[in-house]
Amino acid sequence: VSTQSTWEAVVSTQSTWTWEAVVSTQSTWEAVVSTQSTWAEEAVGDYRVLFINECASTAAQTILLRGANMYMLEEVERSLHDSLCVIKRVLESKRVVPGGGAVEAALSVYLETVAESMGSREQLAIAEFAQSMLVIPKTLATNGAHDATDLVAQLRGYHNAAQQDPEKKHWKHIGLDLVAGKVRDNVKAGVLEPAMSKIKQIKFATEAAVTILRIDDAIKMFQPQKQGQ
Repeated sequence: VSTQSTWEAVVSTQSTWTWEAVVSTQSTWEAVVSTQSTWAEEAVGDYRVLFINECASTAAQTILLRGANMYMLEEVERSLHDSLCVIKRVLESKRVVPGGGAVEAALSVYLETVAESMGSREQLAIAEFAQSMLVIPKTLATNGAHDATDLVAQLRGYHNAAQQDPEKKHWKHIGLDLVAGKVRDNVKAGVLEPAMSKIKQIKFATEAAVTILRIDDAIKMFQPQKQGQ
């Protein structure tokens, strides 16, 4: 049988040709798994899982979550996802700030000082903005079942002293300790927040407030009065 005629009968001139690059799995496998890698097959729940440890080169890691039920696993997964997002934000911004309401309290004290130095009506707007910054530490104290008035007053006192007295400048890291119900140095305690997230929170909240203040009219729909009323 003529191979030429057979090939032409199978493949016509209108046929579509697809070329695929075939990568050697042997070379790729050897580049990832070294001779020092350890292999182990372990039982995870109802499944048998193959674990390969100490690989020569890897760009990803596997986190194995185990729990009593699916509700616990979902909660652990959400917590782990939030933690990874925080790490991602820290690596992106490359800066951290003390948490526990320290930034908001410091901004409130500083803006009040700026407002007092002004002699125009802008003083009122800046003073109100300074008061709004205390919403975060008040909410944190309330959620921790503590006296928000007492804790926020202590927090403002420390930050006011840090901004007025150079010898007490190290008090600028003072934030809330919601476990003990007191104030502490949150940098030493390891309570930190990504600077990028803190800046965006204040920026977006300010933009939302400005958008609401720009509304100078409202349309109200009154219910029609019934006869005899």
